[in-house]
Amino acid sequence: MPFGIRPSNVRVCHSTTRAFRVLMRENLPQPAPSRNSPFAFTFILTRARNRNRNRRPIEQAREYPPSPSSSVAGEQELRERDLLARLPHMQISSPSADRDWIKVDLHIHTLDDPKDVIDYSAHQLLERARTLGFRVLAITLHDAVFDRPEVFADAATMGILLIPAAEVRLCGADVIVLNVTAEEIADVKNFDDLRRLRDRRGISIFTIAPHPFYFLGGSIGSRLLEEIDCFDAIELCHFHKGLLDPNRRAAKVASRFGKPLVATSDAHQLHAFGRHYTSIPRPAQLTAENVFAALRAGRIGLTSPPCSFVDLTSAIYFIFLAHPFRRRRNKKRRFAAPKAFGVKNRPSLKGTPVLNPNRKRDTGVG
Repeated sequence: MPFGIRPSNVRVCHSTTRAFRVLMRENLPQPAPSRNSPFAFTFILTRARNRNRNRRPIEQAREYPPSPSSSVAGEQELRERDLLARLPHMQISSPSADRDWIKVDLHIHTLDDPKDVIDYSAHQLLERARTLGFRVLAITLHDAVFDRPEVFADAATMGILLIPAAEVRLCGADVIVLNVTAEEIADVKNFDDLRRLRDRRGISIFTIAPHPFYFLGGSIGSRLLEEIDCFDAIELCHFHKGLLDPNRRAAKVASRFGKPLVATSDAHQLHAFGRHYTSIPRPAQLTAENVFAALRAGRIGLTSPPCSFVDLTSAIYFIFLAHPFRRRRNKKRRFAAPKAFGVKNRPSLKGTPVLNPNRKRDTGVG
């Protein structure tokens, strides 16, 4: 046999491994094989495997500190956020189990979106959110506010706070605006309009810079530094893997300006929802203002694991193949339907037709 492997050696090796496992399970004194022993390698592997079982991974060991009540606590918070910028996986786990925390996702899309073509409904999202234990959601349609009263009523019945929101594009950059109305979004054309809206609404409104340093998807990029006063938080984007991680730069900007990072799913597919989210302490009353106060205080937990190979493949397929095909098909249906029924094609707030052929498929909670 190659490399001098004989069946007798294999049998002895297996027997030695079983013997060491019994010794470690019963906490008996273990022999220390010499460096030149033929069984030393098996012994070292077994000990390393047991140490890894007891080792707490870094993703489950770190958590944002409570809101600083002094300058010392504030400096500690900035140091930990700066450390986050250097973490390889950009993940902070949910807070410890002895506290009552809730899951929050403030960047989700559904088939009501007037621009993206999504294949799941708002009610399907609510069902999945209830199964996974989410308590706060925001459906962020592109350039439109999600305003279906029956969905908000169903969410309240499930114990889920659904915040009216929109993902608007201002001067080529996407901005998430939470707790707004359609009339307010219609008046926001640029960042100066956004500043006036924030001054008028105060702490009852919350804005997020989504995927700020990614190449696709209307990212604000380095302009975030100029418009930082327009944002309450910076998004920790779900799409990251190893060296492909623009979130590191976002974390540095958040640390520099004292803005919290908020993990979201930016779900365009139903299976993508649920793995990336923010955790906050459960407020006394589940309202949008209390959720915003917890986020601004920075006492939050982030869960955003790196993408797997399947996630990367699925995202690339959806972005470059499936979604463009759906948009072309949807565009043909959207402009053909009014002509067929004699209805004029009315533009929406940003010039996008109101008619969405996908919306009729959302029949309610199943």
